[in-house]
Amino acid sequence: MRLRATLRSGVAAASIVMAAAPPGFAPALAEVPIRPGSPLDIRVAQAEQFSRLEFHWAGGARVTSRRDGQVLTLRFSRDARPDMAVLRQTPPKWLKSAQASHDGGVLTLTLTLADNADVKLGDADGAEYLNLFEKAAPPPAATLASAAPGASAAPDAAAPAPVSQLPSPNRPNPVPASGVVPMTATATGAQVRFDFTWARPLGAAVFRRADAIWIVFDAQARIDLSQVQRGLPQYSDVQAVQGPGWTGVRITTRAPIAFVADAQGSTWSVTLAPYDPTPTAPVNLTQADDDGPVGLRANLSGATGVYWIEDPGAGDRMAVVTALGPAKGVNAEHDLVQMDVLASAQGMAVVPNADDVTVAFDGDFVKLGRPHGLTLSPASAARRALTYAMDAPAPAAMPGLIDDDWSRTGPGGFLARYDALMEPVAAEEAKGQVGPVQAHLGLARFLVGSQLSFEAIGVLNDAIRQHQYLGSDAEFRALRGMARVMAGRYAEAQNDLGVPALADNAAAANWRGYVAAKQSRWADAKREFAAGASAINQFSPYWKTRFGQAGAQASMALGDNGAASAWIDFALANTTSVHDQLDARVLQARLFEAEGYTDKALGMFRALATAASDDIAGPALLHVTKIQYDRGALPPAKAAEVYDQLRYRWRGGSFELETIRTLGQLYLAQGRYREALEALRSAGQRLPDSPEAAQLQADLDAAFRSLFLDGQADGLQPIQALALFYDFKELTPLGSDGDLMVRKLTRRLVDVDLLPQAEDLLKYQVDNRLDGVPKAQVATDLATIYLMDKQPEQALDAINATRSTVLPQALNLQRRIIAARALTGLGRYDDASEMLGTDPSPDANDARAEIAWRQKSWAEAGGLFEKMLGERYKLGGPLSADDEGKLLRAGVAFSLAGDDAGLGRLREHYGPYVDSTRNPDALRVALTGIAASRVSVADLGRITADNQAFSGWVAKMKDRFRNPPPPLPAAPVKQAAATAPATKG
Repeated sequence: MRLRATLRSGVAAASIVMAAAPPGFAPALAEVPIRPGSPLDIRVAQAEQFSRLEFHWAGGARVTSRRDGQVLTLRFSRDARPDMAVLRQTPPKWLKSAQASHDGGVLTLTLTLADNADVKLGDADGAEYLNLFEKAAPPPAATLASAAPGASAAPDAAAPAPVSQLPSPNRPNPVPASGVVPMTATATGAQVRFDFTWARPLGAAVFRRADAIWIVFDAQARIDLSQVQRGLPQYSDVQAVQGPGWTGVRITTRAPIAFVADAQGSTWSVTLAPYDPTPTAPVNLTQADDDGPVGLRANLSGATGVYWIEDPGAGDRMAVVTALGPAKGVNAEHDLVQMDVLASAQGMAVVPNADDVTVAFDGDFVKLGRPHGLTLSPASAARRALTYAMDAPAPAAMPGLIDDDWSRTGPGGFLARYDALMEPVAAEEAKGQVGPVQAHLGLARFLVGSQLSFEAIGVLNDAIRQHQYLGSDAEFRALRGMARVMAGRYAEAQNDLGVPALADNAAAANWRGYVAAKQSRWADAKREFAAGASAINQFSPYWKTRFGQAGAQASMALGDNGAASAWIDFALANTTSVHDQLDARVLQARLFEAEGYTDKALGMFRALATAASDDIAGPALLHVTKIQYDRGALPPAKAAEVYDQLRYRWRGGSFELETIRTLGQLYLAQGRYREALEALRSAGQRLPDSPEAAQLQADLDAAFRSLFLDGQADGLQPIQALALFYDFKELTPLGSDGDLMVRKLTRRLVDVDLLPQAEDLLKYQVDNRLDGVPKAQVATDLATIYLMDKQPEQALDAINATRSTVLPQALNLQRRIIAARALTGLGRYDDASEMLGTDPSPDANDARAEIAWRQKSWAEAGGLFEKMLGERYKLGGPLSADDEGKLLRAGVAFSLAGDDAGLGRLREHYGPYVDSTRNPDALRVALTGIAASRVSVADLGRITADNQAFSGWVAKMKDRFRNPPPPLPAAPVKQAAATAPATKG
């Protein structure tokens, strides 16, 4: 265990004191999934030497067996109807047939074995199993206890199956008499230790592949997981696994945690910790010195067995070499052409990339080879030799890693080293496309190692301009990708690091995970960091800290608090500066806050808020204010004041956006809509390319929608709502939502007689945003408002400018009536009558009556007004303004036409209503007639001025705007800027 330097900051020390991690999430121990629909799932696997059937019951079941010759009968204590198709249609080797029967509420399976077959029954991990094998062959013990449904245990049929080497059968049996080995977990701070106690010492292998740590023993027993402690953040899953002659455990980790193995007598211990453990005795690979095909060998003292194991995570095979203690392993992963030798804390693990790779041991020597020999030189071997000859930084162990030697300057210092590396670059450029590029790559490695990112990008871009083939070179793309990450050019870095040449590169996966986290692509970040877990400990502490912080952010964003805790521990264990320590503590406090431990989080944030660095103190103060405001300990005005100060304290980056977003949400909650929109918009204008800006823009759009689409702005005065809309008009969405937003605001303006402003809104819609039927419909509304504003000429223009041959009939009739009213207002009565045609609708008759009135056709006008009133007199109740206007005009028209009979009907029907009308005196005069009332024709005309009838029509139109009909089918929207014109001065 490596001792870290003591922190020199009182803030960090205070944070550490408060950082005792609370319980996390409980990891799921090895559980076999049950197929829905039946409580019994039958699984079948086929190996070369045996077939296996497993019976997995939901809730468990007892079984009794009876064998009569080659007929095996299994009787279960429950009934079920499992899927028997595989057993019946394509039975596995050594099974002839299978039948199921249901008697007395239980299930009975009758299995007929092949003539030369034998069977062994047993149970493992809560499932009953049976192995079928040839009588002459010894029965194998087991296969993967947690194999996926339908998984085959058979090796790749395209190549001969590799042969496992088992320990000597004469050694003492290490399995306890019970056949069970308990696995215990002991947590101490950020580390956890697993112990396995056997009856006698035995061989083991401990290694990592992707996000899983494997612990494999060279004996077969049942691993008891019941004592494994739940709720630890270091791992998310533990599975017991088995195979012929071996037993093991597969631990899925939440973060790329380090691991170390130790043997004390018959007990093997494996410790997981976020820091680099004390390295075990190294197992080195060397080229075999015999005269056969080229191969590798490793001195693994105490080697006991080679086992070919199926990896359920990757779907392929790997060779695992176990050995006796003390612990010894391969300290770094070796990426060879035909195989990968994984990093291990004990023993060895080899993943073949070719079908004919062999792994065997002879005494203390493990031999790796192929029938025709291995290709030992990687693609970068020639380049490495050349760069060594040039005294330039050589390629790292794999593309994507940064070698500590890259930044070496020598006694002459930086400039002397830089000049020495520049000289061969100039020579390469002089040769042009025919020359090599190793000097360019050597200089780029030096610059990347020195974190001179922009300079490295320039050198690499210069190299690819003359040598286009570098675009598919793994090291070139990794170098430029790393330089672009350092420069903060994440989109460009993603293009470099995502090329196929780096797809299976674990080191590049960590860079891709870091880029994804910086772009707030949290799921991608988590996936990439899992793929890069085997290489992350080969990075410098500087980058391990940054990867750890990015992994923690991704895990918190995805709600995986256990993984976030493990990542934070990993980052803290690798920090080399006080500032990095405090950065990680901010994340830890945020994690406590997310888990509901607000007291602990508040204490940490308060301590961190006193840090000298604003990029630490600012976020801490932000969260202190948040927690206090949520608890009601801080009034909204005070919280807003703090947020407003913080937005200017640290400009740029995610902290500024988080502050502004929090401030905007607080303003919205207080009903301070203008200030909220201004705050949210300001960040989007300053940092449009920041990943968090997309979320902030979404908040801004949602706030604008809630105001003008969901009715939140209805509490504002109409003129205030209009001013707010104009000031943020660019947020108006395209399409039907934007149109509905404008029409809702228009109705409010019409309701309070702000007709010019309503006209401006609708005119902009017509001129810039709409086509087809929606355009004609909005233009009809615009024309109506123009008529209400006594602008008949503009109303007629609005109708004429939006004519179309595809309009619905109802809309066409409505537009003709509006056009007729506009023509009437212009004095073109004959044209108005012609426009109405034979339309019998009430609105058309209303327009006809208006025309007749203006033409002084009194008899016709009186009859039309009376007709429009219909049998209103039978309904009772006070007359509406519109009905009162019609009655008044009908009475005057009949009087002026000398139609006493018409006047009599009106007096008879509507006399009882006169006293309750708005203008009873005028109605009495109108219904009495000229002779009886002794008024002149001029006086009667003044009584029935157009204002009253017009007011009735306007009131009716306002009511229609308040209760609009359903919208007509939409047409395509113009791709125009979603803005509205400025209001009239």
